[in-house]
Amino acid sequence: MDNKTLATPITGPMRLVLLDRSNPVFACYLVWMSLLVLKMLCMSLLTARQRMRTKTFANPEDLRLPKLSEVRFGDAHVERVRRAHRNDLENVLPFMLMSLAYVATGPHPMVARLVIRIGASARVLHTMVYAFIPVPQPARTLAFFTTFLITCFEAIYVLVCCIKYI
Repeated sequence: MDNKTLATPITGPMRLVLLDRSNPVFACYLVWMSLLVLKMLCMSLLTARQRMRTKTFANPEDLRLPKLSEVRFGDAHVERVRRAHRNDLENVLPFMLMSLAYVATGPHPMVARLVIRIGASARVLHTMVYAFIPVPQPARTLAFFTTFLITCFEAIYVLVCCIKYI
């Protein structure tokens, strides 16, 4: 088969090519993961904004811009944003990788799209209640565990689907 044949949807008893944007599940994955990446990039900008606003700089070379004389650490607002960003790095990346593996197994399209949407939305909500508008617990915990459990579900699903191949 040539590349053009592999990239086109297959009808009949065979499935769509899984990792092609003609597959609605993969297209859903691409959209939501793009949004999560953009959100994570914005967290870097938010950290910089908080540092400028509070004049809290961790490196001596950064002191020349606002003409400060000493390095400052530990501003509560800067640290909150940094913790939210770190939480993203620890949780969004595994979610993205497991979601891709999950999509590659050919799950039920409606379930897969729902799982991806809920997981990504929960991460956006987590950032909102952690970094932007601090909300009392259990809001942040619920948002965290939603994506955490979805990632676990995807990992188990992939294991069950693929264990026979090892």
